[in-house]
Amino acid sequence: MSLDNTSHPGRPGSDELVPSRYALRVGEIDVLVVSDGVLAIPAPVLATNAEPAVLTAWLDDMFLPPDMLEWPLNVVVVRSGGRTILIDAGLGVEFPDFPRAGRLALRLETAGIDLASVTDVVLTHMHMDHVGGLLADGVRGRLRPDLRVHLAAAEAEFWASPDFSRASMPPPIPDVLRRAAKRFLNEYHSQLRPFEAEYEVAPGVVVRRTGGHTPGHSVVRLASRGDRLTFAGDAVFQVAFDHPDWYNGFEHDPEEAARVRVRLLRELAATREPLVATHLSFPSVCHVAVAGDVFRWVPAVWEY
Repeated sequence: MSLDNTSHPGRPGSDELVPSRYALRVGEIDVLVVSDGVLAIPAPVLATNAEPAVLTAWLDDMFLPPDMLEWPLNVVVVRSGGRTILIDAGLGVEFPDFPRAGRLALRLETAGIDLASVTDVVLTHMHMDHVGGLLADGVRGRLRPDLRVHLAAAEAEFWASPDFSRASMPPPIPDVLRRAAKRFLNEYHSQLRPFEAEYEVAPGVVVRRTGGHTPGHSVVRLASRGDRLTFAGDAVFQVAFDHPDWYNGFEHDPEEAARVRVRLLRELAATREPLVATHLSFPSVCHVAVAGDVFRWVPAVWEY
């Protein structure tokens, strides 16, 4: 896996004008954060239980627009113990409403990562912006036949007959999520490796079910030679540091998602380990600090 953080404007097949990958090490584990682009999301989805005026004020304080947000979409590639692990797979290219996302295959190639080198995929959950990259045309044919796809058993069970009654997603998102999950389960059924509570994918790479955002939502904890890092998937959003009790519209169990979020943020503040999350601004590497009853987001200093 290339650990080159620089852009190469002259590289064939690449139209990169800004960095889309960022490399770091966790002990002996290589980590590469890759941007899959941005998603246009209605701002009210950030906080369905907040007073609109309070949310608008928070957005203004953060220099964010009051109506539509460009939501970052990050995935991670990890190398440990001879295994190359893709953590989540981005959106794919079959969603015309999100023209600025779904660039995973191109950006992995630009980073020097051959899809055929990926030995494992870990899915934090099965929303379309986490599985869609594996459904893009031509991707499955480039993957290894012995590829292992790890996800919580509760996640696979949920998407066999999903319940959206407690989520607050804008239409037609629920129907799109159903179709993407059904297709993924059908196409990758033989390669699924469900786990109950947690599973060590490779040395120092442990995926652990948290629930909340979806019934089988999971986080990935990396640990090597005293260093640690957590990939939180959709357990943490930018607004969650100031308002961890605000419900995200994509959460299938908002109350439990808030409890999971607070527990995780408290733990990360105590351990001081870095955090990476799907929808924090690229490359999203940061630390968590306690700020009274809430938290403070401390972006990490880039390592050049």
